[in-house]
Amino acid sequence: MNILPVNDNASKKEFLEVVNFIYKDDVNWIRPLDADIEKVFDEKSNPFFKHGQCIRWILKNDQNQTIGRIAAFINEKKAHNYDVPTGGIGFFECLDDLQASTLLFDTAKSWLQHKGMKAVEGPINFGENDTFWGLLVEGFTPPSYGMNYHRPYYRSLFENYGFETAYEQLTNHINLTIPFPARFTKIANWVAAKPDYSFEHFKKAEADKYINHLMEIYNDGWQDFENFVPIKKETLKESFKQMEVIMDEKLIWFAYANGEPAAFVVIIPDANQMIKGLNGKLGLIQKLKFAYRRWLGVTRMRAIVMGTKTSFQKLGLESALFIKLGEYVLPKNQYKELELSWVGDFNEKMIAIHEATGATFGKRHLTMRKTF
Repeated sequence: MNILPVNDNASKKEFLEVVNFIYKDDVNWIRPLDADIEKVFDEKSNPFFKHGQCIRWILKNDQNQTIGRIAAFINEKKAHNYDVPTGGIGFFECLDDLQASTLLFDTAKSWLQHKGMKAVEGPINFGENDTFWGLLVEGFTPPSYGMNYHRPYYRSLFENYGFETAYEQLTNHINLTIPFPARFTKIANWVAAKPDYSFEHFKKAEADKYINHLMEIYNDGWQDFENFVPIKKETLKESFKQMEVIMDEKLIWFAYANGEPAAFVVIIPDANQMIKGLNGKLGLIQKLKFAYRRWLGVTRMRAIVMGTKTSFQKLGLESALFIKLGEYVLPKNQYKELELSWVGDFNEKMIAIHEATGATFGKRHLTMRKTF
């Protein structure tokens, strides 16, 4: 076997195309857009290059067939927040072969060690954790947009190399064809009616204002979590730019307490229902298919991130946001499911919110860790 760095157009193409070999018989697989993956590795598009670096490789067998891939990266803003300097790996794909996976892991490990790292987490993204994050180990159903999908044997490949679970990522589903639980609805309506609270949905014309509010809430509400790194406005602007083509303004809501930004939820239509079968491409024909499917409307949404300032937690604002969302979504009679993805097993407050909505288990991903 031979492992090669991705450094030209031919190797970039093979890095992208190897998934067709890995998932050729998997009916649940939905190939991500090539453009979305390439943005991760584009220094002009990915702001994480300003405080980090990454590299990627492809693996070929003795017949010169590409049978695997991996990327390694270092986020300098986060790497030194751990007990030991920690890098990341991601975009791992491999056939069911321990020798092949070991060579991929060894190559990434060697590069990270050379850069001063003493541990690694993966599979993660060289970017925010709302996309391409975690190893799927339970819930092998069609993935939503931005969520990792893997072969079931990947867990064994990681564990045989010495990776252990750092934390679990839980995804739950809300069936929108049935009402929220009565207790949840009663509390949420009571909170939403309080005169001190007001609610607004995102408006593209005022995007800068809402991005500032989201950043303020997120950085306050998440600051006490281990290894937290404040999110930057530049990163948020890029994320909203990428969402724009599928965004529905009335699926993104903010709660205010006497005018102060207090809580938010960001929900997007599931673009995977629009890109299924496009094989990662967005040429003219694919764009027409995408536009037609977007016009028809999809049946699933994905809540990609929620947040509440510390001083407003446990006051029911998150529940009220769901009520405001429901006032728009339910009369449309279009969406059948809301995916809440993902929440870490360490986030007891958010898990409790999921349970209160009547959400049921959907998927389980793992963020794995190995100390060198």
